[in-house]
Amino acid sequence: MSIDVSALEDVITLQHKRSPFSGVIFVREQDEIIFAQGYGMANRAEQLPNTVQTRLGMASGAKTFTSIAICQLVEHGRITFDTRLKDCLDISLPQFDPDVTLHHLLTHSAGIPDYFDEAVMDDYEALWQERPMYAFRTPRDFLPLFAKGTMKFKPGEQWAYNNAGFIVLGLVVEQLAEMPFSEYVEKHIFQACGMTSSGYFPMDRLPGGTALGYIPVKDGTWRTNIYSIPSVGGPDGGTYTTVHDLARFWDALMRYQLLSQATVAKILTPYWRTKPDNEKTHYGYGLWITQEKGQPQTYYMLGEDPGVSFFSSFYPIKQIQFSLMGNTVAAADAMFNCIAPILKAA
Repeated sequence: MSIDVSALEDVITLQHKRSPFSGVIFVREQDEIIFAQGYGMANRAEQLPNTVQTRLGMASGAKTFTSIAICQLVEHGRITFDTRLKDCLDISLPQFDPDVTLHHLLTHSAGIPDYFDEAVMDDYEALWQERPMYAFRTPRDFLPLFAKGTMKFKPGEQWAYNNAGFIVLGLVVEQLAEMPFSEYVEKHIFQACGMTSSGYFPMDRLPGGTALGYIPVKDGTWRTNIYSIPSVGGPDGGTYTTVHDLARFWDALMRYQLLSQATVAKILTPYWRTKPDNEKTHYGYGLWITQEKGQPQTYYMLGEDPGVSFFSSFYPIKQIQFSLMGNTVAAADAMFNCIAPILKAA
């Protein structure tokens, strides 16, 4: 074992005392779980604690499942990565450049309009102040927010994180698979991985053992995030899962149980730097990648919503998995920043 387990436990304990974390932390090296523990409350009113079996939200981390769904359809010969959007989706998008391809959408380089542009907006909750969040339950429900918008740049010209691009990819999955997007993922990804605790659960019908997300209020109290995010997750995020299901997912992906080795290599290819001046951080197909001297160091899923903080990574050289899932945003980044250096030094 290369991880200093004592140092890992000490830094987590100290950081939790400094700034209490609410969620679950999981670390595995090779096939051995070396740390798995829940912190804080999954339900504060009922005083139900977070445990390693608690379901928590993934926010945008779930975009990875959308990319895998598209890759599976490519392997089945239904489309290619170079298929143009207009040739595989029968929905009117009049302002979209006809040269937008699935590759562009998977890599956030399509340039299409977004319903939540993170380059100019920072409050996701504000989207639902004038719109009933309970009305957004399927990928099609998001179309009025961006379908008639204008292009931001030509396809393939640059990288810009885009939530709407993954909504569109979900619509492609629905059209080609002839089933709801969430049903496709649950059948062809979750069931294939043995992710029995994962799903696109409606917030008004959450199953037992699911954490509520919490947002701080100025008077020092808390409120849940039920009015702050769409009522059901979809292609751009919002899945619920557990740290053990995430371990099953990484195993299935990296052992080529979901896709062929050649297609997994496509997912893990660093197509774009996410910042021009940052040589380490790149984006593949629905996954983030860090590199040093041209060698991949980590592959990871990342997401944040009001009341949700999510990170899950795989270190290919050391065969380490690390997941940090929070049902608050507070303290999650600080906890991550304490753990990551120990794993990197392993």
